[in-house]
Amino acid sequence: MDNITIGGLPGSGTTTAAKNLKEEFGLPYVYAGGMFREMADERGMTLAEFGEYCEDHPEIDEALDKKQEVILMTGNVILEGRLAGWISHRNGIPSFKIWLECEEDERVKRVINREGGKFEEVKKQMREREKSEKKRYKNFYGVDIDGISIYDMVIDTTNIPPEKVVGKIMKEMGHS
Repeated sequence: MDNITIGGLPGSGTTTAAKNLKEEFGLPYVYAGGMFREMADERGMTLAEFGEYCEDHPEIDEALDKKQEVILMTGNVILEGRLAGWISHRNGIPSFKIWLECEEDERVKRVINREGGKFEEVKKQMREREKSEKKRYKNFYGVDIDGISIYDMVIDTTNIPPEKVVGKIMKEMGHS
């Protein structure tokens, strides 16, 4: 088996799906967002603040992307990250690329369940973060994060429980 990449906006279910696939396949799992969060924490910034900071410091994204590229080149890994599929695609690294979609309000509810907060404030923070990421990806890579043509599979997780998401992925990969 080659790599599996899983991307999606916050609250779309990428972490849950990645962890469940790790159990199914017994592959190592790497969370690119965790690396980004650590970098934000090291600077004493929120994710939104760090995202804005990164807009003027492309070397941060470049370093994170290089780490992801090396991880994918090693092979046989599940890599979760917004750009994981694009990194695989642009570098010709074999991967089964998955994108998870989910309606915004449901994503906000999921993030609140995971991290706490008030609905409107969390929604505002998510929008700011997504706007910053979209800008960085477009400016640094020429990537429109809304473009899903590179993915082998796109799943709307809004009304699907996690086990069904993984079931769909397993079936599509020929492991039903």
